Amino acid sequence: MMPRSDFRMQRLYIDADLDRDGRIEPSREQANYLLNVLRLEAGDAILVFNGRDGEWRAEIAEVGRKTCTLVLTDRIRDQTPAADLVYLFAPLKMARLDYMVQKAVEMGAGTIRPVITRHTQVTRVNLERMQANVIEASEQCGILAVPAVKPPIDLVRLLETWEAIEPGRRLIFCDEGEESDNPLEALTKLGRGPLAVLIGPEGGFAEDERALLRGYAFVTPIPLGPRVLRADTAAVAALAVIQATIGDW
Repeated sequence: MMPRSDFRMQRLYIDADLDRDGRIEPSREQANYLLNVLRLEAGDAILVFNGRDGEWRAEIAEVGRKTCTLVLTDRIRDQTPAADLVYLFAPLKMARLDYMVQKAVEMGAGTIRPVITRHTQVTRVNLERMQANVIEASEQCGILAVPAVKPPIDLVRLLETWEAIEPGRRLIFCDEGEESDNPLEALTKLGRGPLAVLIGPEGGFAEDERALLRGYAFVTPIPLGPRVLRADTAAVAALAVIQATIGDW
């Protein structure tokens, strides 16, 4: 079994190749965080990863006023493959979107993609901000394979191209119009296989969108219980029940 990340040490995502005795320079913002926020000094060690080469122990060296160099010493963990769960969601307002993206990463999403629906309130998505939230959650949670962030896609276009872009992957969508309150009834009938989860907007899916989704053989609707959930809460609830039932938990 692969060792877990040492959460007593600071983790830092570095977009550079990592290998033994390599010397890398963090960005000015990262150097400022290490030296002036965390108050680390030359000789102190952190963990670094890039999503490709595993997790490495690195020592801080050559400290300047606003820069430093990291020297890689040992690979602590080998690289793991990306999680095979696609998370699709109607975008929310900024703070709640940040929360949703971070929680999706924590809950095992390997790909994150906004989907524009009829009642989506926010149609312009800051992908750089989403990527920053993905990286921050990966740093904090010991994740090695950084989830991919894909550009927004219209719901109709997503469904029309699904079998071409995601062949063999089942799409589970959280349907507030389901007659049952128990998601386990639908989930336990599904076999193991690649999955995607779709969370609708704050106003829910339009009736024609629900009908469209239900018309595809690769789509499975599930309820999320008798309570009305905010979209960001529904995301966490859906990912939890799916991972616990037919996912990787």
